[in-house]
Amino acid sequence: MNKTVMIVEDEPSFHIIYEALLEDTGYEIIHTYDGEDALSRLESEKPDLIILDIILDMMTGDTFFLYLKGMPECADIPVIVVSNCSRYDYKSLKDIDPDLVYLDKSRLGERLIPEIKAKIG
Repeated sequence: MNKTVMIVEDEPSFHIIYEALLEDTGYEIIHTYDGEDALSRLESEKPDLIILDIILDMMTGDTFFLYLKGMPECADIPVIVVSNCSRYDYKSLKDIDPDLVYLDKSRLGERLIPEIKAKIG
């Protein structure tokens, strides 16, 4: 069975980039476009990993992260935060999940796949 990656990103162009980067990996992708959509999908699907944008419409990524880590059935899902914001702005999220990975959107091509493989194989 293939591993599943949920993408929580409000910019459709980044979904295309993720699709291209993950194309040959064998991972199944769940596309969600905001935090509320992602939380709704978590009721029926449990991904192996979540790629999370911080700047989202309606529910911000850090708020989604707090909800996620507060759900016992989902708290163990690894998260890779991808953003153009400074990693230091979200250092407090590492206090909640020391294994949290932060990637700058401008460096996705070189770091995303190795980080995913390190988390879920």
